[in-house]
Amino acid sequence: MRNPRPFSILLVLALAVIPLSCGGGSIMVPPPIPPSSGFTLAWGDEFNGADGSTPDASKWTYDLGGGGWGNHELETYTNRAANAQIKSGNLVITAQKETFTGTDGVTRDYTSARLKTLGLFSQAYGRFEARIKIPAGQGMWPAFWMMGNDIGAVGWPKCGEIDVMENIGKEPGMVHGSLHGPSTVAPTTSVTSTVTLPNGQNFADDFHVYAVEWEPAEIRFYVDANNYATFKKADWASTGIWPFDHPFFILLNVAVGGDWPGPPDATTQFPQQMLVDYVRVYTK
Repeated sequence: MRNPRPFSILLVLALAVIPLSCGGGSIMVPPPIPPSSGFTLAWGDEFNGADGSTPDASKWTYDLGGGGWGNHELETYTNRAANAQIKSGNLVITAQKETFTGTDGVTRDYTSARLKTLGLFSQAYGRFEARIKIPAGQGMWPAFWMMGNDIGAVGWPKCGEIDVMENIGKEPGMVHGSLHGPSTVAPTTSVTSTVTLPNGQNFADDFHVYAVEWEPAEIRFYVDANNYATFKKADWASTGIWPFDHPFFILLNVAVGGDWPGPPDATTQFPQQMLVDYVRVYTK
């Protein structure tokens, strides 16, 4: 959820779509973890609570307020069911256009939710994955990401940030995977890769599995079964410190506007929703 992004690698995925009879046509089926990979499920949320219920408070808490913590986002984040609730086996994060005064006392024109596991769950290394159907539209900015659990002590970017998946609405067929850390000569040390769908497909049209496999000196990024980027400690800038050596917590959110996506326009339809089928964390 931070910028700038100094370089990008564009790759095209060949994705297999498996038709299922679920009332809505074909959906993406998450690929299994290969048996030889040695991953063991350590934590997860399948979001199988009652329709209309709020996310499990033993697993998720919220960021509240607005401004995007440096990104100049336009929404106020809330903990209301109107912005985050369970429905049909999914976590549904809803961005709405409405006049709302947040906990920071500022009145804004949009609301949404930003959930996190800070103080409830964090882990260093392993596989972190989520099956998500992202929203669409100019100004929308959905994300599945992680930050170091020492952020309260050392701040950002020293804590480190792993952006497993980010999308901005003006790039409907592309998602970004990024690492951010401290630098001695710039605001951050950052690396970024992008991946696109073939044949003009849009990510918001279906569910996809977004994942990273994190080892002490290497982090690999995946969409569905495709390893589209690998970043290694050995290639990290000499002016930066590799901060990916301690537990990180998980975040899920839908931002509205901000420096990177820009504001919504007349073509943007509200409400917009991000559906999260599951979040799973494995150890190896």
